[in-house]
Amino acid sequence: MKLATRINSFLPVYENDLKKVLEKFKNLGLTHVDLNYPEHVTDFSGTEMKALLDDNSLKANGVALRFRKEFINGELGNSDQGTAQHALELCKEAADYCREVGGDVVTIWLGFDGFDYSFQINYQKVWNQLVNAFQEIADYAPDLKISIEYKPFQPRAYAFIDSMGVAGMMLNDIDRGNVGVTLDYCHMLMKHENPAFGADIFGSRNKLYGVHINDGYGLNDDGLMIGTSTPFKTLEFLYYIKKHNYTDAIYFDTFPVIEHAVKESEQNIKMIKLLNDTIDNAGMDYIQNIIDRNDAIEASELMIKFLSNK
Repeated sequence: MKLATRINSFLPVYENDLKKVLEKFKNLGLTHVDLNYPEHVTDFSGTEMKALLDDNSLKANGVALRFRKEFINGELGNSDQGTAQHALELCKEAADYCREVGGDVVTIWLGFDGFDYSFQINYQKVWNQLVNAFQEIADYAPDLKISIEYKPFQPRAYAFIDSMGVAGMMLNDIDRGNVGVTLDYCHMLMKHENPAFGADIFGSRNKLYGVHINDGYGLNDDGLMIGTSTPFKTLEFLYYIKKHNYTDAIYFDTFPVIEHAVKESEQNIKMIKLLNDTIDNAGMDYIQNIIDRNDAIEASELMIKFLSNK
């Protein structure tokens, strides 16, 4: 199992020194790293970062775009064409960096492409602008996976790409073989989606390019330790990831504030291994058989089986 975790949870604990953080990742038994672009890489060339990862027995899963103050009114869909073009160039630079460090996935979360008020944006214009931008990025880096991470809101009141439905429509219009989605478990709970539903639909189409796992209560991006709030939903989510042979890194997108980042990450690792073993002990075929019966009582019995570990 390929496991990664959130660098920004560790930086404040380790003097904002990325080298110390990556050394701790190695000691924890993590295997992969997702780098925020450009914030995590400003002091390291691609070659230097690749060497640093190698020294710590880590591999790059990919890079994730992080747009900051300049883009608060939109990134790729910004009405100011100069700002939108800058966002597009950042995505291309991130693709180049991803390739240099040996990564496979460029994750694009458009946190500022959205709106807060009625009559604020031209929806069709922004839609077409995003489609064209993603097509250009995909054509620029056909050897990489370009992954759209959606979220229903925060920091905008309404995100533009806000759900599995809108993301799926966007993929259809982009129409590029190397564009898919990253599913963030908490984001899906915020949208009142069942994460397993998205994992099955996108996984069955070979469009599941990234998994961010965490937990929460659905009203906010809580970033709780995995399996602590919705364990059965988490089990079902992981079942479909396994069913569709997802082999990229599983990224712990959790936010320790009171908890120590190392201890919190250790709990995530323990939990995901326990949940994975729970699925294996029940058996993929057995679980599928229960699903195929379309019977709530049988589904409840399966949950009891999970808890009793029999």
